[in-house]
Amino acid sequence: MDGGENVSVHTRQWTLQPESEYRFELDPGTSLAIKLVTGYAEIFGAELADGKTYLFGQECKAAVFTWQGCTIEMSLPLLSPSQSCMRHVTGHPSVEYLSDETPMVAYGNVHMALEAMRVRALAAVHGSPIHDDGDDDMSGTDAPRVLVLGPETSGKTSVCKILTNYAVRAGQDWTPVFVNVDPSEGGWAVPGAISAAPIPAPIQTATPASPLGSVVTSAPNHVASNALLPLSYWYGHAEMKRNPLLMDRLIRNLGENIRDKYESDAESHCSGLVVDTPSSFAASSGTGSDHRLTMIKACVDAFRINVILVVGHEKLNVEMQRTYGNRMTVLKIPKSGGVVELDQVYRERVHKYQLHTYFYGHVIEPPPGLSTKAYVQAGEQTPDLTLQLSPLSTTVNFGDITIYRIGEETMAPNSALPIGAARVVSEVQPLLVDPALSGSGLYNAVLAILAPPNPDEAERYDEEILDLHVVGYIVITALDLPNKRMTVLSPSPGSLVGKTAIVGSFEWQE
Repeated sequence: MDGGENVSVHTRQWTLQPESEYRFELDPGTSLAIKLVTGYAEIFGAELADGKTYLFGQECKAAVFTWQGCTIEMSLPLLSPSQSCMRHVTGHPSVEYLSDETPMVAYGNVHMALEAMRVRALAAVHGSPIHDDGDDDMSGTDAPRVLVLGPETSGKTSVCKILTNYAVRAGQDWTPVFVNVDPSEGGWAVPGAISAAPIPAPIQTATPASPLGSVVTSAPNHVASNALLPLSYWYGHAEMKRNPLLMDRLIRNLGENIRDKYESDAESHCSGLVVDTPSSFAASSGTGSDHRLTMIKACVDAFRINVILVVGHEKLNVEMQRTYGNRMTVLKIPKSGGVVELDQVYRERVHKYQLHTYFYGHVIEPPPGLSTKAYVQAGEQTPDLTLQLSPLSTTVNFGDITIYRIGEETMAPNSALPIGAARVVSEVQPLLVDPALSGSGLYNAVLAILAPPNPDEAERYDEEILDLHVVGYIVITALDLPNKRMTVLSPSPGSLVGKTAIVGSFEWQE
């Protein structure tokens, strides 16, 4: 920020004892700079480099954990009364404290068991002797395929990141597949998407706008994270209850694509996968609870799950033990005391952060007076603004893009049908949207651009677009009804003529 050099700065250090962590929460518009001074530390399983300054922002809530003990340092500005207007970027967290009550030992033990499964799976592929632990619940030669379940704000995503990062750091060249089937989180894409990607390097944490790190679709091609290219499907809503049939189908599509990848590369199969799920999978009451067991079964079948981890939910653990305990390992693991309760308003702000980051990137503004410009954001050096993007705004004719809407929004409720009448439109049937209609709902709508359909006409089928993955996302920023043209914002240049798109319930405007 301009004028930062005129701000007096002092440093504050925290000394962490072995197996303890420093927890922090940031307010909107606040950034934080942390540097590891001595020892070893990690954030959600991703190791911090000694002497590097890491930036966090956009209401990030995280924890610096150490197994052996460490010292971390924050650069804090000393503001005069005349500079009080700068307090929103001071680098002072709204909440910060040390805790020696963490579940990391339990998570570490789970990692060791999963690592043993990977080693046995790789030995089986190479025909090497396999050590049998005898009474090990996770014995055998299958790679670990882990489903993580838990209620709202239980820390499921944190557990998935920790287990994935530990696997990557194990020194065995593992590339586990991280699967995100929580459409409210967005993963590597935008809210409303489910996705999967093989992870070759630790997932970095800097902002909830990029919960799983930056990827090729949201980072310039000259940064290291460009190597990560997720497979994404568009659900289009934040909640599973909007269209559970569509969610079931997309989960199975995602699983089929992952299985196809494994068939062509037996060694990569040994790395296994970790599946992050929405909290609705754990909701035993309320709207949508009738579908949750179907969704869990869809995940178990699609990803061939052999380990279920239940985070901090006794009733769900008993239910999973009863349903799947005779077929696979079901294990209850503790919830971290550092998990923060998140309200709907916060989640909506994060969705806006994610959409803005997808199109424009995001460079966290460092705290004023920070002594170094060689800071790290999400694992990338950012002094030259390498995480800034330049989207393209262009005007296209209504007929250039074929737009569909899928789901119950396009239909009258069952109660509105004539007595004795049956619904003739499927809940997953794609219905054309006419942009020329004033009630099309396309203004400020987020659209998913789909991959081309099968070039062989003989292989086409009515609902093929449900099975096409996403190649990018756009937003309709203006509609010119008289001239039948619309303005769209896209992340990169390229013709949209002839493309097929799906619109959901997400909207965004700058």
